[in-house]
Amino acid sequence: MMEARSIHRLSSPALLLVLSCLVFQIRASNVILYESFDESFEGRWITSEKDDYKGVWKHSKSDGHEDYGLLVSEKARKYAIVKELEENYSLKDGTVVLQYEVRLQDGLECGGAYLKYLRPQEAGWKAKEFNNESPYTIMFGPDKCGSTNKVHFILKHKNPKTGEYVEHHLKYPPSVPYDKLTHVYTAILTSDNEVKILIDGEEKKKGNFLSADDFEPALIPSKMIPDPEDKKPGDWDERAKIPDPDAVKPDDWDEDAPMEIEDEDAVKPEGWLDDEPEEIDDPEATKPEDWDDEEDGEFEAPKIDNPKCEAAPGCGEWKKPMKRNPAYKGKWHAPMIDNPNYKGIWKPRDIPNPEYFELDKPDFEPIAAVGIEIWTMQDGILFDNILITSDEKVAESYRDTAWKPKFDVEKEKQKKEDDVPESSGLSGLHKKVFDILYKVANVPFLEPHKPKILDLLEKAEKQPNITLGVLVAIVIVILTVISKILFGGKKKVRSVAEAPTETAEQSADGQGTSAEEINEGEKEDAAPRRRTNRRET
Repeated sequence: MMEARSIHRLSSPALLLVLSCLVFQIRASNVILYESFDESFEGRWITSEKDDYKGVWKHSKSDGHEDYGLLVSEKARKYAIVKELEENYSLKDGTVVLQYEVRLQDGLECGGAYLKYLRPQEAGWKAKEFNNESPYTIMFGPDKCGSTNKVHFILKHKNPKTGEYVEHHLKYPPSVPYDKLTHVYTAILTSDNEVKILIDGEEKKKGNFLSADDFEPALIPSKMIPDPEDKKPGDWDERAKIPDPDAVKPDDWDEDAPMEIEDEDAVKPEGWLDDEPEEIDDPEATKPEDWDDEEDGEFEAPKIDNPKCEAAPGCGEWKKPMKRNPAYKGKWHAPMIDNPNYKGIWKPRDIPNPEYFELDKPDFEPIAAVGIEIWTMQDGILFDNILITSDEKVAESYRDTAWKPKFDVEKEKQKKEDDVPESSGLSGLHKKVFDILYKVANVPFLEPHKPKILDLLEKAEKQPNITLGVLVAIVIVILTVISKILFGGKKKVRSVAEAPTETAEQSADGQGTSAEEINEGEKEDAAPRRRTNRRET
């Protein structure tokens, strides 16, 4: 009876405390690795001693916080650092969550900020020898440079038939957030062969490891492949149409007739001013007081449109206009007919793929260490709160307690800065537009145009005075591609990749290039250009 009363008295706040501690211990047992960098990383993380890796890692506070992280401190350096797990961790059973935070304190124009989850290394390997050749199981995290703008997820998987390790890349991964805030990246591997990529706790991509639609190349090779030994016969004719060998050029076909001829019926308009030039010296122009004839040359007044020509039909020497030549036929070609010897487009016969294998689940290699091995042109990259756990709730709780408070503070600060008009650079609105366009650039049907679109976006970010023109250009290109998909059409749309190299650059007179120039090419300027003197250049 006394025992019952004691137990009853324990079922109060004390019991709740005991239960809380028990839950915490259960949760803690699901944490395979957690690195907060609250203490110095020295002795726990090993910096590579390989010659290529000159970048200096620092234990540093995140800008505006008391929270510490692992900092990339120098620009244009290679960095490598690794932490070995106490024991190898298997990825084959249940759920695995890989999570960490990155803050790009100075932005990210060219560099990586991803983690490598290393598989067990060869006997005798030392952590100080860690480099880009150290084999890994998974590579995960942001990477941005040139046309690359993605949150990588790469699985290195062993082909059981060949013994070769193959890199399998998640198709169409999310893009890297365009800001200087702390972001948390999460990869969740589930028991049903799925992988989910979260940014700031929001699912951005989901794929199946065994689906050829989600990974490139597919984990399971094709069952049949083209025979590499099969060769196209020498007499194989792939031409569906051929010129009619019996066709003869008509006797009256003149290939030399010009496309245009002078219009003999044209009459000079009444009132045409033959003796008046189209441009005259500006009568109000005067030579500047500091003009030195010896140094600057003879002063010439700038040209202006002749005011007498404005009321007249025209000025200067009148010439008869050109018109289309009715006799023009161009070069003669024999009409095309069906090729009687046409055999279709040749392709090699299919044979069984010797590398094919069947698979119910990926054969994941265990994780033996976590490493950061990057080459970046940026400094100020801060890594923090690296977590490996078997419980999604644990990862969520770390996001809520370790990441969210920092992010909210940074977001509020960013909002205040965005509300203040900037004298130069990108406004807050512009940044949001760029965020959207970077995401749009990752849409699958725009893949052929993606490198050029990203190149234009990066140039527009660096040259705010041409931003509007470039954004309009890219939007029109995207709409054109969508229109082609929806409605088709015979007219060939010039792709972004074929656009003139000037599309995102400022022209000599300070004007940005228009969207029309991207899609249709540059048009000739019909208006005469005014002469400029040294003072005007």
